[in-house]
Amino acid sequence: MTLAMQDKTILLNAIRDIPDFPKPGIVFKDITTLLSDKEAFSLLMKHLAQRYSTYNLTHIAGIDARGFIFGAALAQMLGVGFVPIRKKGKLPYTTVSEKYSLEYGVDEVEIHIDAFSQVQNPKVLLIDDLIATGGTAYAAANLIQKVGAECIEACFVMGLDFLDGQSKLSEITKVYTVIGVD
Repeated sequence: MTLAMQDKTILLNAIRDIPDFPKPGIVFKDITTLLSDKEAFSLLMKHLAQRYSTYNLTHIAGIDARGFIFGAALAQMLGVGFVPIRKKGKLPYTTVSEKYSLEYGVDEVEIHIDAFSQVQNPKVLLIDDLIATGGTAYAAANLIQKVGAECIEACFVMGLDFLDGQSKLSEITKVYTVIGVD
């Protein structure tokens, strides 16, 4: 199930463009305006809840930090658990980590080693606000599998279609973006 074009337009209009952030030449997609727009945020979350209501998920995993917002809200709506995937050094218990490349170096994300241990055959939806080059999402999906869960799909509010992140990630899990931006 995908979102109707009229509804995509409502969401796009609720997202603010910030030119030259964080550096010159980049147009940052600011979702804080979508979050503060109760109609747009409700439209998005109802769509996601409807889409994933039949997936038999046990958990939603959100990527640090904006994935926490959408992931925790969706987990509550679906009655499933929420698991954070954080930047290195932010989780207090034993973790498993995965490194990924950035255009200027390497970064790392982590998950608790027992994140899904309370259920058998955990089925997880990975969620974040945006997919660009896909490095963080690819690492996060690998982490879910490393700790014994199945990443059913990766979901993003917005995908930058002119970059290869979605195709790279689709090598290891299904990918759904609510809104694609050229």
